[in-house]
Amino acid sequence: MLLKGDRVFITGMGIVSSLGSGEQEHYDSLKKNRSGIKPLSLFPLSEGNRHPAGEITGFEWDRSVPRTHGLALAAALQALAGRSIIPDAVIIGTTTGGMALTEELLKKGEKRPDCYRYHSTSSVAEYCAGALSCPGLVITVTTACSSGSAAVKLALELLRTGKAGCVLAGGADSLCRLTYYGFNSLQLIDPEGSRPLDRTRRGMSVAEGSAMVLIEASASVPEGAVAEVLGGGLSCDAHHPATPHPEGAGALAAMGRAIEDAGIAATAIDYINLHGTGTRDNDLAEAKAIRSLFGEPVPPLSSIKGATGHSLAAAGAIEAVICSMGIRDGFIPGNTGCREPDPDLKVSPVLETTDKKISTVLSNSFGFGGNNACLVLGDPLAPRTSPAVKAPAFFEIMAGACVTGAGDLAQTIASLREGKNCGGTLPLADISKNLPAREVRRLKRLPRLALALALDARNAAAQDPASIYFATAWGPLSETYDFLTKLYESDEQFTSPTDFVGSVHNAPAGQIAIWLKATGANITVTGGDYSFEQSLFAASLAAEGGEILLVMGADEHHGDLSPLFDGSVRAATVPADGGGALVLKKTGNPAGPCIAPLFFENYATSPGAIASLIRALGGPDSINSTYAAVFAGMPGGEKASCRKQLDEFLAETGFTGPVIDYRALLGEFGTVTAAAAAVAAHFTKEGTVPAALASGNALHLREKRLLMVGLGSFVTAAEITA
Repeated sequence: MLLKGDRVFITGMGIVSSLGSGEQEHYDSLKKNRSGIKPLSLFPLSEGNRHPAGEITGFEWDRSVPRTHGLALAAALQALAGRSIIPDAVIIGTTTGGMALTEELLKKGEKRPDCYRYHSTSSVAEYCAGALSCPGLVITVTTACSSGSAAVKLALELLRTGKAGCVLAGGADSLCRLTYYGFNSLQLIDPEGSRPLDRTRRGMSVAEGSAMVLIEASASVPEGAVAEVLGGGLSCDAHHPATPHPEGAGALAAMGRAIEDAGIAATAIDYINLHGTGTRDNDLAEAKAIRSLFGEPVPPLSSIKGATGHSLAAAGAIEAVICSMGIRDGFIPGNTGCREPDPDLKVSPVLETTDKKISTVLSNSFGFGGNNACLVLGDPLAPRTSPAVKAPAFFEIMAGACVTGAGDLAQTIASLREGKNCGGTLPLADISKNLPAREVRRLKRLPRLALALALDARNAAAQDPASIYFATAWGPLSETYDFLTKLYESDEQFTSPTDFVGSVHNAPAGQIAIWLKATGANITVTGGDYSFEQSLFAASLAAEGGEILLVMGADEHHGDLSPLFDGSVRAATVPADGGGALVLKKTGNPAGPCIAPLFFENYATSPGAIASLIRALGGPDSINSTYAAVFAGMPGGEKASCRKQLDEFLAETGFTGPVIDYRALLGEFGTVTAAAAAVAAHFTKEGTVPAALASGNALHLREKRLLMVGLGSFVTAAEITA
């Protein structure tokens, strides 16, 4: 729990962008209104596609990892410079992961899986956590261009729980063909370079970069504090996969929630850092939202994307660092690139960097899928009201759904009762049987899986969720593969804008929000075999009391890409995919079965994680008296080490109840834990684990709980209570 009087401060910062590396280079560039947007040199460009970009020139990194990983670690090391501190947790936003390297490998026809070991978006945070020896929670946020800000919001909430004392948070993305050609296919690139809010603006400039902040909780202002993280707000437009709500409804909601979370009035905001991409629709929608929230006069505002370009998942984190510098050093960054402000916007940006004391800043980040994240940062020396202590809450399970090779939840349960294996892949027609054919005709396998799960869970609960927490280990593989295939077949001249919009990891969650009109938080996380666990933890941090939310995970099997990317897929005898979904209510007084995340440690940096897990669960006696059975997640790619960890757990606890290897029953795919959670919740509600899963004798729970343990690279635990 947050101790009364504790506040949350930024005590270290790192930043790398097209403007340079480190705070000083960025300050010097902003003071001169210099732009880092220039011709791209990272990879050859086809004729007609040579638009400028925010490339970082002269950046050197360990070439054994992709460029995004190098950018992320460089910013992380800057944030920790001169400190011997080890972060308790790492939360990083990214959209590209190792895509830049993967593109080169696929283009060459590389078939060796080891070459793709850093492909996943989750590998960026995992790489940094390993390099920094972080023992605890690792979360990868992939909500498109709001990822970096959403990561800081989750870090703030983790510190507010008192479950961490310091967190490294931020965002990182490198330039790659997927994003460069993708945004170009949408005709969103300004050939002259991004000019946010300018009357003649024509679009954005794709960029790369990284920024990290070290955030600490303290009852008093710690030495070296740069800024205070006062609050954050999340929302979803639930309007369109790639276009913002025309009136800025989602942006308005996120800004309002951030200000409310900070415990201040809108009139306290001294400066607004705009999302300000330079596209006509985005700038107009954001301006409308700001005028709706602030009325007249509007606080001073500007966008720095005319200087840095739009670095996607890194943008919100980069801007959080710039805003913190502005608070500390007393300046407002200029709106580089804007020569004649657009009168239709009815706002007047600060055109040149201006010396001015600012105490409270609102920073906006909006992304594809209508994912919005806003932060409020303040002067750490300003007097503040002590933050409220959050009351503990439970996640009551309203309903669940799953898709496995056996079918939906009812079909999966029936197969498990008969001792049948449920691994496999359903035909697309079966997945889509309850989806309107006309409305999903352009959707490929993963978004259809996700929609089917969401609608099944929503209908079973007869409740409309306000927020969505979506997990996927690998994202929309079909769209990614088809986008790159078309690009390469046309000698990098043409590709599909529809595939690009669908390729982002949060695209399925955006589709669900549109269908369900869910305008609350919309968070997509990706953590390999631990993606669903990350989603559940994220929900436990950000969900509001009394809120109805959808927590889910899904992954598709792709014949070409899945065996290259996923070691567990290679170890499996049968290709499998699917997922699971739970409709939950955050409440202090649950009326039915509950689920709660309990534990998450990095086994690579904390080899004593099994002993830590046992302690966290209250010790052997508590474990044996509390839990009737263990659902064990043992990824096929790490089976030997998982068995060793399980043996240690059983030996140290003396646990003799059934241990259910759910991957062996439900299939090897990244988010199979989501399906297992739906199954376990069903058994908990019935009060019995069937004989086929309990050594031949039906196991009656009799007030005992089910424990879900994830093993392998990370050790996790969640419990389901009757």
